[in-house]
Amino acid sequence: MSEAPTRGFTRAEYARRTELAQGLMAAQGLSGLLLMTEAEVRYFSGFHTLFWQSPTRPWFLFVPAQGKPIAIIPEIGAALMRQTWIEDIRTWSAPQPKDDGQSLLMDLLSPLANANAGIGVMKGHETTLRMPLADYEQLIAALPGLRIADATGIVRSLRMVKSPAEIGKLAHICGIGSKAFEAVPRFAHEGMPLEEVFRAFRREALLHGADDVPYLVGGAGQGGYQDVISPPSRRALCKGDVLMLDTGSTWDGYFCDFDRNFAIGHADDLSRRAYDVLFRAAEAGMAAARPGTTCRELFQAMQSVIAELDDQGGDVGRLGHGLGMQLTEWPSHAAFDDTVLEENMVLTLEPSLSYGDGHIMVHEENIVVGAKGVELLSTRAAPELPVI
Repeated sequence: MSEAPTRGFTRAEYARRTELAQGLMAAQGLSGLLLMTEAEVRYFSGFHTLFWQSPTRPWFLFVPAQGKPIAIIPEIGAALMRQTWIEDIRTWSAPQPKDDGQSLLMDLLSPLANANAGIGVMKGHETTLRMPLADYEQLIAALPGLRIADATGIVRSLRMVKSPAEIGKLAHICGIGSKAFEAVPRFAHEGMPLEEVFRAFRREALLHGADDVPYLVGGAGQGGYQDVISPPSRRALCKGDVLMLDTGSTWDGYFCDFDRNFAIGHADDLSRRAYDVLFRAAEAGMAAARPGTTCRELFQAMQSVIAELDDQGGDVGRLGHGLGMQLTEWPSHAAFDDTVLEENMVLTLEPSLSYGDGHIMVHEENIVVGAKGVELLSTRAAPELPVI
């Protein structure tokens, strides 16, 4: 394992992100961005905490047309926010259901409303409003002069393309995930309950340096599994099973997201064929993933191979996605997505198919798009279905 990158980012990195956002805001005639969700607040501020797991308190970050972002947050987060590059930190004693930061937001936004200015909020696909809807409606009603625009495109365009420092973190956690998968044949065996396999994998990932393993799903069954999002059961692994583990482990707030398949004792011919088709579909995806290719074209490149065995491609809707501060990010490798790939996008390639008696198989790798081709961040899966 290579030496871990430095945790966090330089102030220059946050300044660059903010200035790029402000340039895009100016082009759309916006005077600010109001951000409320964890990934967006962290992206522009560096505020990194698991306290977001609690739904009790809202958190706000305002990116003005000029200057540094402004944090409007519960007092419990002030000490941590002061460790970031943010200087203007406005707090209230929370939770306060009758006024959870609304007065502070009113003070900030009223001058813009009086000037009939526009601000952006995240409205689009894969976004949420992380404050009570009633509070949001009350706030907007109290600021009738304020124009609210959709800022999804601004934030999406920035977050889809990773900086070298972000790619370093993603490469590091993908290396940790790869080491954990390499250990699976050493601890998984016939007769081992699936939930014990999951526990052992988590231990391996943590031992190799992961901060957490917040996402681990998979399945096992004779000749194949039937879904890809299951929690583990007490069912023991049996000879002839196909075992799949899919992990989203994290390091310094960045995810890996890939899976591996294994046969227990022996693999039947159909499972081997399914694995071979998916391996080659991922190869086709890597060949296609170049700057200028659309996500639709990337999807079609993988789907054309999958169709050798399954013309529905597992009917999961997409064959991969973006990766970074969240387990799944924009874009989607799907027939509906015309996003054009750019250099330094970090993606998953996730071809899947249905086969046999209700079985499915998924094969996933993590890549970064380069100027002339892709670089694998995950260690490439074995070309043939591994047998434990």
